Formats: sequence, C-alpha cells, structure tokens
Amino acid sequence: MSEYRHPYRDMQFVINELLGLDQFCQRFDIEEVNSELANAILEEAGKLGETVLAPLNRSGDEQGATLTEQGVQQTAGFAEAYQQYVESGWGSLTARAEFGGQQLPNLLGTAVNEVWQSANMAFGLCPMLGQGAIESLTHHGSDELQLLFLPKLVSGEWTGTMNLTEPGAGSDLAAIKTRAVREGDHYRITGQKIFITWGDHQMTDNIVHLVLARLPDAPAGVKGISLFVVPKFLLDSDGNPSEANDLKAVSLEHKLGIHGSPTCVMSFGDDGGAIGYLVGQENKGLAYMFTMMNHARQAVGLQGVAISERAYQHAVDYAKERLQGTGADGAQVPIIRHPDVRRMLMQMRASTEAMRAVAYLASMEIDRANHCSDAEQRLQHQGRVELLTPIVKGWLTEMAQEVTSLGVQVHGGMGFIEETGAAQYFRDARILPIYEGTTGIQALDLVGRKNLFNGGQLVASLLNEMEQTLTDLDSTNETTEVIAAALRSALRDANEAQDWLLEAASKDEAAAGSVAVNFMMLFGYLSGGWMMARSALQAQAMLETGSGDAEFLQAKLVTARFYCEQLLPRTAGLLSAIRSGSDSTMALDDDQF
Repeated sequence: MSEYRHPYRDMQFVINELLGLDQFCQRFDIEEVNSELANAILEEAGKLGETVLAPLNRSGDEQGATLTEQGVQQTAGFAEAYQQYVESGWGSLTARAEFGGQQLPNLLGTAVNEVWQSANMAFGLCPMLGQGAIESLTHHGSDELQLLFLPKLVSGEWTGTMNLTEPGAGSDLAAIKTRAVREGDHYRITGQKIFITWGDHQMTDNIVHLVLARLPDAPAGVKGISLFVVPKFLLDSDGNPSEANDLKAVSLEHKLGIHGSPTCVMSFGDDGGAIGYLVGQENKGLAYMFTMMNHARQAVGLQGVAISERAYQHAVDYAKERLQGTGADGAQVPIIRHPDVRRMLMQMRASTEAMRAVAYLASMEIDRANHCSDAEQRLQHQGRVELLTPIVKGWLTEMAQEVTSLGVQVHGGMGFIEETGAAQYFRDARILPIYEGTTGIQALDLVGRKNLFNGGQLVASLLNEMEQTLTDLDSTNETTEVIAAALRSALRDANEAQDWLLEAASKDEAAAGSVAVNFMMLFGYLSGGWMMARSALQAQAMLETGSGDAEFLQAKLVTARFYCEQLLPRTAGLLSAIRSGSDSTMALDDDQF
C-alpha cells in the first residue's frame, strides 16, 4: 500500500501563482492573509492528512461503521482523529469570526478540504456536511438559532447533516412527506429520511440535523417545504446537550464504497415527534437548503479532484516498483518506462491538475463575490459562481471515474485485487456523480437556469474571458503554440455548441435535456483547458524570470501540453453529439427498451 503525499507544490502554484492570492488579498484589504500564511496552512494540513487520516483510510474501508443498540459506531480510530481535527481548529478556517471562525478566504478552506478528502474521503465527508450546515444557518438562521448552534458547529464540537431524501422522494423534493406540526416555539417532526451521510456517530456529543419537512397547511409542491434544525440532543438552559430528541438511525446502507462513512436511514418522531426549530420562514425551506446544497456541490466536485490525486499517487508508486519487460541491456524494467503506462499516468496527472485548477477557481469566485463592494461586480462574480458550480460538480466527478479507473488499469490484474488498494479509490469515487444532484441534474441546471434562462449571458462572459487568454499565449514558443491551437479549436467548438443550443431549445422541447450532459462535459474540458493554458503562461513567465522551482515549472508546461493535445480535443466529439439533437434519443417507445 502506498502512502499519501499531499500535493503541496501544485496546490501552492494554483493558489499563489495562478489565482494570485496575494493580489486578491491586497485588492480587498484582507489583512494578515497572504501566500506565506497559505503555505504554512497547507503544510500543517498535510501533516494531519498524511500521518493521522490516511492511515485510517484502509481500515475504514475494510471495517466500516456499524449499527449498535447505542447508535452508529464509527470505525476504530476515527473519533481520535476527529478530536485532533477539532483541537487543531481546522473546522473554523472559513467561518465568520463572530461565531468563533477564522474568516479566512474560501479558497484556502477548499485547498485544506482537498487534503482531508484525499487522505480519507469517508472521514472527510463528516466535516464537509458540518460546513454546509454552517453555511445555511449563517445565511438563513435566526439570531437565536445562530447563537445556539453555530459556535459549536464552527469549532467542530458538534457535526451537521443534511436530511433531504426520502424513500419516495429522491431528486423530486416536491414528493417529500416528512411532516412538521407547530407546537409553541418549536415544531414536531415525523417522517423518515434516507441516504443521510454521517447521520449518526459517537464522535461528538451532539449532531445538528437540517431537515426538510412539510407543514399540514403548506402549499403543494416545492413551494410548501420548510427547513428545520433538529438536534440529536435537545439543549438545556445553558445551551448544552441534555435530553435525547425523538430521532435515531434505524439502519445503515450497504454500499459499494466509502464504507467508513455511515449512510443512515433516519427515523424522526417514532415516539411523538422530534422537536425541531424553524430556519427562516415557513415554506421557504428549499431555497435555504440550496445554500447548503450549492456548497456541497462544489465540495463534492473537490472530492473528485481529491480521489483522483490519491489514485494517481497510488498508480505512480506501483508503476515505479512493478518490474515487467526488459530494457536494452536485457534487465527487467519498471512498467513506468512503457509508453502506454506513461500515457495513462500522464492522463491521470493532467486531468487531476486541470480539475484542481477549475475547482479552486470556482472557490475563489465565491471569495470575490463576498468581498466586492461594487454591486455590479459582485453580481458578475456571483453569476460566475453559479455557472461554474454545475461544471465543478458534474465534470470533475465524471472525470474522477475515468482517473480512478485508469488507476486500476495501471495495476493490471492486480488492480482488480482488493489488497493492492487501487480498487478502493475506484469504488469510493463512484458515488460522486450521484449525490448532491446527479450528473444529469447538474447538466440540466447548466443549460437551463445558468444559460437559457439568461439568454446565454453568463456563458458569453466566460467565453470572452477565455478568448483573452488566447491573445496572451506566446506564439513564438512551441509548447504555447500547441496549447493555443488546441484552446482556439475548443473555444470554437464551445461557441458553436452554445449557438446550436440557443436556437434548438426554442424549437424542440427535448433538445436541451438530450444534449445537456454532452454540453456540460464540453464546457468542463474547455474550462480545464483554459486553466491549463493559464498555468502554462504562468509557468513560462516564472521560468523566464528565474523564479520558482524550474523542475516543477517544466513539468507543469509538459502536463499542460499533454492535456491540450490529448484531452481538450474531446470537445470536437461532444460538439458532434450535441448537433445530433434529440431525434435518436427520443425515437423509441418506452416498450422498445
């Protein structure tokens, strides 16, 4: 089993050189935050990831969580690891200072979260859900709810969950049947929720559930959903956990992967009703939950980067050690010297670096939107966040399927054997395109709410910015010439796909839905290519000035070129598929399938 090494140098490059953290902080007068601090944070996160979380990854997969009479029992070692996480203050990085947070840029929190997810994705899901709960309560909770729950959530002393899905209501939240009945200053919640990540455990003395439920007199459909805080333990007059609330995990799902993360069936109100507290206004819950959901969608996309990085490291280690075939001297050689193995490793590497850059870019757009004082600029950055979110969630998680599958392939037959460890990353990654909205849902969001509904304005703005990168590429350098040609071609494909969609959607009601995933994947590859082109520009400039690690920068140029030569041309095939429209997709009757 290979050890996890957190990719500090590439993270540092993307944060400091590509996205310009120092310039960002200076522009918005964010004092005491700079690249030096970022580097120190990344180093410390790497220590916890490498020495504490990564060693538990295998045991979490093999032993997993269990359901006992006392509730869900987490994998041995997870509670101690979580305590170290809390004591080091990691949960408070980006939260507001008024609730005990450090109020650092979202970009830094994203990079740190990648470390947890790479080192141990099953573990990393627990604080990820807590961060989402913090986000929702910060934006929508009353002063009283914030005072009661946010300090403990921010510190990590309590964890959070998101309770949406029900047995008869998957992505269709309008079908939710969980009920909430008014009772004085609180509500009684009854119903069942499924697929609740870290819905129960023994690592903290309370768990804060955010639960969607419907009032008896609520309007039909999604307009009648409300959001409630339902703690595992009710709080006494001092704000400390006391009496157990009427909720419990009744079973654990038996899953393909992430076995260390308990996925619970939660029952609320078996003995009269769980006590819950309304977040915001009645019947506005879906909008509030989407604050948490959109946070989770970017976080899940980041998991795609993280698990790809882990699979890549594992494959590289194996390829350097596995001897097969002979060299010119007749001696056996490691398989990393075989061209096809190198092709697979380069594809894994280039994909992961492009994915990381796109994920971090989307994260920084949140920071830009949060810190802009100019209302128009803030709207522009918020629009970019909204446009990139389905790409981050959809494209990155789909790419993780390919990267982790290649990790198995590099191992050959041994990749199919659990003992080598490669299969775990493949299995763990498979949930990513499903939860927090499937790939199809992300694609529909991209072509619909984020594109057609605004007449393509958000897409046009992004394409215009990408065009500017083309003008910055130095045509006298062979590498940047290759990158420029590939980016120019992909941009042409994207513009043609956009023109086709805007026209076809007005004539064929099935057009947008039929081509949505291909459209999203095209823009994913394009976004990755754009960021790799920008990376190449930055690496070239640093080489010319003699700043930075020359070996790393040369490798960055090679990786960017490989991406643009081998992966970016996929936009042409996706454009061809888009142009085919909905005819063959919709032609068969239901009974013909």
